[in-house]
Amino acid sequence: MLRLEKVQTHYGRIEVLKFIDIEVNEGEIVCLLGGNASGKSTTMKTILGIVRPTSGRVVYRGEVINDVPTAQRIKMGIATVPENRRLFPHLTVLENLEMGAFTRNDKLGIQEDLKRVYQLFPVLEERKNQRAGTLSGGEQQMVAVGRALMACPKLLIMDEPSMGLSPALVDQSFEIIKEVNKQGVTIFVVEQNAQAALSIADRGYVLQTGEIVMEGKASELLKSDKIRKAYLGEA
Repeated sequence: MLRLEKVQTHYGRIEVLKFIDIEVNEGEIVCLLGGNASGKSTTMKTILGIVRPTSGRVVYRGEVINDVPTAQRIKMGIATVPENRRLFPHLTVLENLEMGAFTRNDKLGIQEDLKRVYQLFPVLEERKNQRAGTLSGGEQQMVAVGRALMACPKLLIMDEPSMGLSPALVDQSFEIIKEVNKQGVTIFVVEQNAQAALSIADRGYVLQTGEIVMEGKASELLKSDKIRKAYLGEA
């Protein structure tokens, strides 16, 4: 579904991504692990078209999309759940969800997808007239995921879904990711929490200072000494 082929990205003269290769197959959950300043956010922005690669190709469903604007990529089926959720706090839950469908004009389809979001997250229907900023962290995460699903995505990109959540809510958040994946949405997770991400992913990549230094099945990466030392605090 998605391939990054020898992608190099710069901010001015600073090279951020160094000829990285990433592949996400249809139906998978794939995670990209890395610490601060590793290039994770730039990778996500490159996929979304916010940042354009200096060289290499971004291929989505067989089509090179290097020059495709972000709004068009969303129409093509790429959606995102941004870091820290980025809700509109003064708008209601329903209004936030409706914002996810801003590129669509199929009213019946939008209503059907809204019903699906409420089926997935019943609490959101109960709180649909409540301002999003008054919700708990876990409920806000549900709104952020629901908003992305309202774009009717084929590929969902999630940026640091565990950030700012308690351990219990982290577990809940990753259960949500698994459930969304079961609904037929391919998921690419950009994350620092290796344990949580690898526990639900099919495959993973590890990014350090703009380079892919490890990749493989999630179960194998969890057993890796390098992963355990760098991300799980084990000697």
